[in-house]
This record gives sequence, C-alpha cells and structure tokens, in this order.
Amino acid sequence: MNITKGSPQGTNKSTTGIDPKIKLSLLWIFVVLLMVYADIVSLMDPTSAIRERMVGVPMSAVFLLAGAIVMIISMVMVILSWVLTYKVNRWVTIVIGAFMIVNIITGGHGLYYVLFAAVEVACILLITWFSWKWKPVVESI
Repeated sequence: MNITKGSPQGTNKSTTGIDPKIKLSLLWIFVVLLMVYADIVSLMDPTSAIRERMVGVPMSAVFLLAGAIVMIISMVMVILSWVLTYKVNRWVTIVIGAFMIVNIITGGHGLYYVLFAAVEVACILLITWFSWKWKPVVESI
C-alpha cells in the first residue's frame, strides 16, 4: 500500500490505487441513487404501498419521518466516509451497513424491488467488506 503525498493525514491507498475513503463514498453514492430510483419506480407501480397511500389514505408523519431518516443516514455516510478517522469510519460504516441492509430487506415488494434490493444489499455488503478489510498504513520515514 502507498501513502498519498500531500494529503492531510497521509491517506492510504488500497491495492487498487483508490483511497478507501473515496471508494466507500462512491459506493454509498451508488446505494443512495439505487434507493431513490427504487422509490421512483415504486411510485409507478399501482400495487405499491407508497402509491396506494398516495391515492387513498395519506402516509402518517411517523412513516414519512422513518423513511426520511433512512435516506438521510445513507446520504450522510457519503460525507462521513470522507471525514471520519480510520477507526471510527470503519466501525460506523459496518454498523450503518447492517442497519441499512435490514431496512432494505424489510421494505418494498415486487420483482423490480427485489432487483433493486439485491443490488443495494450487494453494494452495502461490499462496503462492509471493504471496511472490515481496511487496514491503516503506517508511514515509514
């Protein structure tokens, strides 16, 4: 592994040459985009819970708040991947990854959602695996 010269904390690079913080942040961006698009497609599905509630009974404030919290957490992980220290970043990513997987698996329905959920879970598992395998680089002088 190499040290990126000129970086504030001697940011380390993985064997692929990509800083782990950048790799994690990009994967979180991909997960957020998948989640947003899955929600958009759900709005087009007349049998989805979201669409049924929009046409019939409005969603409760608690349900909307829970959905907002889940989305905000995944968006915040894009930023936290950049700013947290190695140790904190690693554990926060693993814990939030597990939380997000539970939320993804328990939500939605339909074949399209299964596809989105499978890709989202695969990406979060990859994020978790990268975080688990991430080792700090000791700079030699």
